[in-house]
This record gives sequence, C-alpha cells and structure tokens, in this order.
Amino acid sequence: MFLKVIACEIAFREICHLAARSRNLIDLEFLTQGHHDRPAEGRAALQERIDQVPEGRYDAILVGYGLCGSVLPGLRARHTSLVVPRAHDCITFFLGSKERYRERFEARPGTYYFSSGWLECRRRRGLDGPAFQSAFLPATAASGFQKTYEEWVRKYGEEKARYLAEAMGEWSAHYSHGTWIDFEFLRPLNLAGEVREICSRQGWQFEEVKGDLGLLQRWIDGEWSEEEFLRVPPGRAIRPAFDERIIELDDGA
Repeated sequence: MFLKVIACEIAFREICHLAARSRNLIDLEFLTQGHHDRPAEGRAALQERIDQVPEGRYDAILVGYGLCGSVLPGLRARHTSLVVPRAHDCITFFLGSKERYRERFEARPGTYYFSSGWLECRRRRGLDGPAFQSAFLPATAASGFQKTYEEWVRKYGEEKARYLAEAMGEWSAHYSHGTWIDFEFLRPLNLAGEVREICSRQGWQFEEVKGDLGLLQRWIDGEWSEEEFLRVPPGRAIRPAFDERIIELDDGA
C-alpha cells in the first residue's frame, strides 16, 4: 500500500524506525509537539494537514495521535480514509497496547513516563539545564517559564533562580517514579542516563520498562483490526467513545 502518515514528532524516531522496516510505501509528516496543549488550534492544524493530502494518491492516511488533549474529536476524513490507533495518549504507542497501558497505570499511578521524543522535544523547546522543571509544563506555558527563569537569574542570581524553579515544581510531588521506556535501537543514545538524572533531581525512583512497538508496527504495516484501530471512511468524523474503544465514528449526521 501507499500510505500517508501524519503524526506528532514525539514519536519521530519510533515511527521512522518502523517505516524503514515496512513493506508499504510511506510518506511521513510530523507536526510539532505541543498541539494537544491547545486542542482547538491543534485540531485545526491537524485537519488542515489532512485536507492538504491529494485526493486519490494514498490508500489511507494514518493519524499518529492519541485521544490526549482532545485533538482527535471532530477530525474528518474528506476523500481518503483515516486510520487511528485506539490510544489514550502516546504512552500507549510505546507500551504496545491500550491494555498494557491500563495495567501499568492501575498498578502504579504515580509514574511519569519518558520516551526519546519527550527528551528531544524538550531540547527543541530550549528546556535543558537548570530550567528543566518547565519541561513538564505544556508547551504554551514552557516558553513563558523559560523567559521568567532567565529574568530570575538576572535579578537574583543562578542559585536563587534554581530554588524558585524547584519550588514551582512542587505540583509534581504526587509522582514517585520516573520510568524510561526502553528500546534496543535507542540504547546507543544513552537517553536512559538523562532520565536517571531527571529522576534524581525530582526525588523519584528510576526504573526502566521494555517498550513494545507492536501497535505502531501493525498500524504502519496495514494490519488494522477493529479492536486496535479506528478506520474513518470519507465523510465521517471521530468522536470519543467513553469506553474501552476510546474513539469511535460520529453518527454521520
């Protein structure tokens, strides 16, 4: 098949890795991370990209977003069917299924999950160094925090600015663990070491969990079971399902 992928850059490395292994011919397009922080704008941007896809060129458009931030509801297929994983957010992509996602979150709810995209999008947003606390904020708030932090440094010095940044991070006190989702092909990047350092700063217990790209691989390869994927035919739109399906088709009205 000839497929068009439109996805969040949070899964850039993982999707590219899988696309390189697929028998399908795939065109990849990634949107800047953070659209889920502004759902209406994010949804409009994603719909615009979908609408720009030429009619009749692709067998399907693969939408690489979870339900997170209400970006998906209202998205409509114009002339080419959409295929969307049934996922609450991108963590489902990296854990391999919505069932494993639910099991892990129920077993340890106070866990913050880290992926390669989370770390690398943080760098793109200029959130390395002492102001790393702002990396946990929405993209819209993070840029403002960075400017605030720089002003604190000018007014109070580095030590006091760091203290203020840490104080603002008290909201994260309910987390107790930071978990790196590990993939063998990413190990040369030593990203686990970065997560270990973040956890040390936050006072969280560090752990690794083996990642599973099976869901994304089946998405890329065209193995679209009803249980794992929503297929949206032309003229129909997506809405939340409020059950284990996560998303469903609108009523067609």
